[in-house]
Amino acid sequence: MTTADRKPRVFSGIQPTSDSFHLGNYLGALRQWVAMQDTTDALYCVVDQHAITVDHDPKVLHERSRVSAAQLLALGLDPERCTLFVQSQVPEHTMLAWILGSETGFGEASRMTQFKDKSAKQERTTVGLFTYPILMAADILLYRTDQVPVGEDQRQHLELTRDLAIRFNGTFGETFTVPEPYIVKETATIKDLAEPEKKMSKSSTSPRGCLYLLDEPNQMRKKIKSAVTDSEAEVRFDPERKPGVSNLMNIYTALGNTTVEKLEAEYAGRGYGDFKGDLADVVADTLGPVALRTKEILADKAELDRILTMGAEKARHLASRTIAKTYKKIGFYPPVAL
Repeated sequence: MTTADRKPRVFSGIQPTSDSFHLGNYLGALRQWVAMQDTTDALYCVVDQHAITVDHDPKVLHERSRVSAAQLLALGLDPERCTLFVQSQVPEHTMLAWILGSETGFGEASRMTQFKDKSAKQERTTVGLFTYPILMAADILLYRTDQVPVGEDQRQHLELTRDLAIRFNGTFGETFTVPEPYIVKETATIKDLAEPEKKMSKSSTSPRGCLYLLDEPNQMRKKIKSAVTDSEAEVRFDPERKPGVSNLMNIYTALGNTTVEKLEAEYAGRGYGDFKGDLADVVADTLGPVALRTKEILADKAELDRILTMGAEKARHLASRTIAKTYKKIGFYPPVAL
C-alpha cells in the first residue's frame, strides 16, 4: 500500500484522572474516537504518564487506567479496528520526550497557557507539569501521526508539536511527520448541571453538576431533573439569558437525534418538568448500557490485560522504528533490544 492509499494515521489520548469519564468527555471527544476507527488508522492511548504531573495515589492511578480502558471499549473502540494501549507500557514515549525537550526553548515552554492555568491552582508545581506539552509532542510524533483531534484548549500544544517536528527535520534531516489538526464535527461545550456558566468537569464544586458515564441510571435521572434552570419555565434556547436550559437542550440534541427548533416546538407551554423527565430518560437509555458493559469488561481482568498488551505491542512496533531513526539522526547509539 502506498502512502497515498493508506488511511491517515490519527493519535489521541485521555488521562485516567477520575473514576469515570463524564458526558463532556464523551460528546467532546470519545464519540468521535469511535467514528474515526472507520476512516483512519487510529491509535488511542490512556496517558497515565501525564497523570503523575500532580500528586496521586499509585494504586488509584493503576485502577483508573484499567477503568478508563474498559470504558473506551464499552463505548465502542474495537481492538481490531484501532490500537488501544496504556502510555506507560511503551517506554519510547519518554525516550523521545527527552530528545524533544532538548530541542525546546525554555521561553517557548513557558508560554504554554495550560501550565500557567494549572500551576496557579496547585500548591506544588512540578517540572513534569512544565514539560507536559513536550511529552504530548512525543506522544504524537512517535507514531508519524498525520492528524490529531484537538479542542481549542489543546491547539497551542499541537502548534508546539508542529514547531518541534519542523525544527528537528530542518536540523537533523527528515524524521517526523508534521501533524495537522483533525477537524471533527463541532459540538456544543457541555456545561456543569449545577453551575451552567462553567464547563462540565470532574472538579465540579457540586456532586450533581457532573454527569458521569458510570453513574447508575437513577443517578443520571436525578442529576438531570435537579439541574439548574431559571424561573421562566419556558423551553427556549438562549445561552446568554437561559444558560441552564440551553445546556440541557444541547445535551438533548446531542443524544436524542433532534434539533433545538424541534425541542422548542415540542415543549412549548409544557414547562420544565416534562422536558427534564424526557431528557433524563434519553440520557439514562443512552449511557446506562455503557456502565453495564464497562462492568462486564472489568470482570474479566485477564482479557482486558490481553487487549491492552496487544495494543502496546502494536504501538511499540511503530514507536521503536521512530526511535531507531531518531537515535541515529541525533548521534546516539541504537537502543539494545531486551
